[in-house]
Amino acid sequence: MSERKVLLSDNSDPLMQLAYQKARGTFRYFWREIAWDRRRIIPALDLACVKASFSDSEQKTGDSPQVEHMWLGEVDFDGEFVSGVLGNSPNWLKSVKEGDSARIRIDQISDWMYAIGGEVYGAFTVNLLRSRMSRQERSDHDVAWGLNFGDPHTIRMVAEQEHSLLSENMAVSLKDNIAKNHSLVSAKGHNGWTLLHQDASAGSTATVKVLLENGADPNALADNGETPLQLAKALGWDSVVELFLCWPKPAR
Repeated sequence: MSERKVLLSDNSDPLMQLAYQKARGTFRYFWREIAWDRRRIIPALDLACVKASFSDSEQKTGDSPQVEHMWLGEVDFDGEFVSGVLGNSPNWLKSVKEGDSARIRIDQISDWMYAIGGEVYGAFTVNLLRSRMSRQERSDHDVAWGLNFGDPHTIRMVAEQEHSLLSENMAVSLKDNIAKNHSLVSAKGHNGWTLLHQDASAGSTATVKVLLENGADPNALADNGETPLQLAKALGWDSVVELFLCWPKPAR
């Protein structure tokens, strides 16, 4: 990303602040795409990144901005923190550089975007800035990224119907896989997550139900102590939370 044009904005701009809020409030949709893509045999995402603000703790006031918003790639999420690798070099900051690892909370995110088949989803702040460009400037911007950002006034988000069908289809295959190997239900992987952690974080009610039917523990602890139920709550997947809370407790 380092060779693409840097877009500057006024942090006090109320529309920019609103764009930040929208990005934070919809992070779960971004994370769902990451979670699903990790389950695909052939990954579908061309790009997936989040943007956050960075500053030098001892930076002097002057001509250079005190805060820079930069993109993070190789995104991960453990239920508490979003982590990634800085994908561009700062223009003014001295304390961070391209390739550095960073760890932030969801409330520190200022934007997110992913691309499938060259089509960009999200990009709230980017599209606000694009809406203030001329048609030629927008075209030049999109060519620099090599992506189609679309109409700057219409943020592409997610196809809920498509995700519902995907979840239902995966539930069928999950049943078959568990029947062949029941240890999948309790096995732990990256970050100490079980399949229930993964599917709860992706808001996949259908597969969460299959896992619960097969004895998965909604209170299983990840490496950082997060449970599948806590993940669903943190990301705002209400249907998954309701399923957990209504699920019969196992008899003692």
